[in-house]
Amino acid sequence: MRRKLIAGNWKMNGSLVANQELIGAVAAGLPVAHCAVALCVPSPYLAQAQALLAGSGIDLGAQDLSCHESGAFTGEISAAMLREFGVRYAIVGHSERRQFHRESDAEVAQKAQRALAAGITPIVCIGETLAEREAGQTEAVVKRQLAAVIHTNGHCISEIVLAYEPVWAIGTGKTASPQQAQQVHAVLRSQLAAASEHADRIGILYGGSMNAVNAANLLGQPDIDGGLIGGASLKAADFLAIISAAA
Repeated sequence: MRRKLIAGNWKMNGSLVANQELIGAVAAGLPVAHCAVALCVPSPYLAQAQALLAGSGIDLGAQDLSCHESGAFTGEISAAMLREFGVRYAIVGHSERRQFHRESDAEVAQKAQRALAAGITPIVCIGETLAEREAGQTEAVVKRQLAAVIHTNGHCISEIVLAYEPVWAIGTGKTASPQQAQQVHAVLRSQLAAASEHADRIGILYGGSMNAVNAANLLGQPDIDGGLIGGASLKAADFLAIISAAA
């Protein structure tokens, strides 16, 4: 049985004081029996978060990494660098990276490969825009995005975490219904099963305005194995409520 994962994505938010308060509150409020939990923090706060999370049972995550090992790539952060900070997870291919930084399917697949080579689990994000959904292209889009990751990573695909994040539901307050989300997750599960005999152990998270109110219904779907949480991960009470729903 797949253990559920709730991963918080702080995006470009935080401060030294606020981080300490938030991590302290989340760590102190974890249910005795809880699912896997991770916090993906901005890179300047990795050292602080590593120290604050020590012994808490919460894993540290990064929000991105380079598709290069090293070299003349100013501003980039390698998987090996992240590993030195004890990073367990790294988000790759988030819709904001695809949209604002023009990351291609191939580049996202390469980033996943770099993460895996460094012993970091990539949380690979895929999802369709509103225009693509309205045009009936949802299945084709997510299958194309996942196919690139499968092609590049081969049998290692069983080591990733997948996150379905409909772009139209990120930061908009709109959320895919549990049935809509499950439908896409089932498609992805089938595609993974065709690529790996270990597909049943690959977690598929839902990302797209999951919150304390809708978490239980979304997490109750058979192929939804957790959540990639944006805004709600910045509020300890909300984040803990989602963790409780998953546990």
